[in-house]
Amino acid sequence: MKKLRYGLFSLIVLLLSGCASYSGYGLNPGEATEQQVIETMGEPAMRWQDPDGRQQLAYPRGPEGMQTFMAYIGADGRLERIEPVLDTRHCALIRNGQSDQAEVLRLLGPPEPRWTEYFKARDELVWEWRFCNDWNEVAKFDVLFDATTGIVRTSYQRTDLDDDFMFMWHRRSHARSCAH
Repeated sequence: MKKLRYGLFSLIVLLLSGCASYSGYGLNPGEATEQQVIETMGEPAMRWQDPDGRQQLAYPRGPEGMQTFMAYIGADGRLERIEPVLDTRHCALIRNGQSDQAEVLRLLGPPEPRWTEYFKARDELVWEWRFCNDWNEVAKFDVLFDATTGIVRTSYQRTDLDDDFMFMWHRRSHARSCAH
């Protein structure tokens, strides 16, 4: 019985530590170093270096997770903040006809590779992210680029419905909730 309790306790600690590293919870801005961020959250998927010495590190947690975290590191090598970016507010910053691929990547992080698609007939590249929308539903956000110029043609958000429900007349009622 003692071994069972110890094993259960170990499993709980392991799960909680995994959750902590997922979002960087527990890393204190102004105290945590870049190295501590990487030790806690892992190697970033993307990294940007600003002229003033600051850095931005992207941590996408998809496809099963529905968030990308951006860790901002100051010129002094210390964490400034960690910000979740897959939300309606950040998506609204993308400007049709003006934003380009580099700007979208820096704003939302990399899209899920298996949901990236090129349409030759339209010379259009589509990137997609899965996230939790303002109504607490699982949703997808698509950005459609002119593939030649890399400029955003359009973007839109939609609920992520199970394929089984796509043709049902009451499909809206089947949108999956983010709270499981």
